[in-house]
Amino acid sequence: MIVLTKLNDQQVLLNSSQIEAVELIPESKVVMMNGKFYLVKESAEEIIEKTIEYNGKIHCYHAE
Repeated sequence: MIVLTKLNDQQVLLNSSQIEAVELIPESKVVMMNGKFYLVKESAEEIIEKTIEYNGKIHCYHAE
């Protein structure tokens, strides 16, 4: 799970393996596989970094 910040400053935990797409509108619209979406403050690059970091923790590899 990755922690992202909604536009109202509430944090939301998302299952990164269920993210289908990230649209930039200019905030980030995270579209989930079930069709729901979340508007978040993090950039696409930040979302990617958080996903890589999380996957590294659960799969025991380290990004350098």
